[in-house]
Amino acid sequence: MAIRQINNYAEIVFTCSEAVHQNSELVAEEHSVVRVLSGKLKVIESNKAYFFEAGETFLFPKNRLARLIKTGKDDLPYRAIIVKLTQDVLKAFYEHKKNEVFTVFKTDAIIPLSKGPLLDSFFASMLPYFDLEYKLPRELSALKIQEAIAILRSINDSMDHILSDFSEPHKINLVEFMERNYMFNMTIEKFGYLTGRSLTTFKRDFKKVYGTTPQKWLTQKRLELARYQLAEKNRKPSEIYLETGFENLSHFSYAFKKQFGFTPSELSKAK
Repeated sequence: MAIRQINNYAEIVFTCSEAVHQNSELVAEEHSVVRVLSGKLKVIESNKAYFFEAGETFLFPKNRLARLIKTGKDDLPYRAIIVKLTQDVLKAFYEHKKNEVFTVFKTDAIIPLSKGPLLDSFFASMLPYFDLEYKLPRELSALKIQEAIAILRSINDSMDHILSDFSEPHKINLVEFMERNYMFNMTIEKFGYLTGRSLTTFKRDFKKVYGTTPQKWLTQKRLELARYQLAEKNRKPSEIYLETGFENLSHFSYAFKKQFGFTPSELSKAK
């Protein structure tokens, strides 16, 4: 598996996966506009999946969790352009819009963006840079970011309400969030942040609710999910270890055997 990525001041990213099938997780700390250039992308959230192919574009909102499955198609690898809209850039942009009043709201879903000449021409203008070894000049990168914001505002009436939200995650129901997102492989600090808590408060609240530590509970839940996938869905260990929150297959097998007394492969063979 090989992934080639060229970062341009961490705001515009060209990404190419030369693997036939590549699975990864994403916790975006800023809004990101993604245009699929070739191949296919499946975005799996806790309760919904999205499918995008070449020529399609979407906005991935900040502070959301998802699993990305990137696949080649028609003998072409998965390639995409990602435009990151950082908090600093958006704050500076809306600082000049003080005379306009926006009702801020958070979106609870990925936003597919309608095809049209504005988006097509925007991404087409960056294609010549895809295979170059050098980075986009800083001045050009900044201009393209501003252009992206202007296009989003023109093609989607809700965009100002989403992009002008600079609030931190508020304190939410811990149980609902954890039961919905435990399979995402994140740090405990990130779980705390996304539930609107400091690390200390998160651990304290978690102990009150579950009577154990977050790490022990996460491992237990992930192993139970993995056993279900193996025993009831007849899936292979290599297919599920990432989906159930484990970083690598060997660690998954070790933890599984420690918990149940047999390895995932032994369970699969028994089935």
